[in-house]
Amino acid sequence: MIEDTLVLIKPEGVQKGIIGDVISRFERAGMKIIGLKMVLPSEEIAEAHYPLTEEWATSLTNKTRESYTKKGVTPPKITDDPMVYGKQIQSWLKRHLKSGVIIAMVIRGNCAVEIVRKLVGSTDPKSAAAGTIRGDFSVDSYDLADSERRVIQNVIHASSSVEEARREIAVWFSKLVSYY
Repeated sequence: MIEDTLVLIKPEGVQKGIIGDVISRFERAGMKIIGLKMVLPSEEIAEAHYPLTEEWATSLTNKTRESYTKKGVTPPKITDDPMVYGKQIQSWLKRHLKSGVIIAMVIRGNCAVEIVRKLVGSTDPKSAAAGTIRGDFSVDSYDLADSERRVIQNVIHASSSVEEARREIAVWFSKLVSYY
């Protein structure tokens, strides 16, 4: 099934000079770049990309608690109100996204969401397999990010579902022209 998905090379990826390497990995996998731009995200775009919803905040809070429990570590004090915790994380995400220039891409291909996510690798670079974008180009970890009270810097974002891709593409691209 032919799908479109959104990929963002985050500020640290642009600063590392890996734009060409990242794009070539998608193209070598048979994906087509149908939208591409360099942008310094505004507050409005960052807010639209990371919308604060009850569902997202609750999921984030639960995942954070589970992650600490799995490591056998007592989690830091997380409020009982997921929206309060979600708002804090959302502010870190937005600040990071706006911290420099990013490359926004729409990638099209067969099962694009799933294939792109495989190429990108685990969100935790220390767990990302060698040969994936995050495994090869990032050395950050959730432990370090948590200790510095910031989001993880894993060089790239990729939509996690077809529905999320549709929403995110609409945030970053008002119009797409496809020659494929």
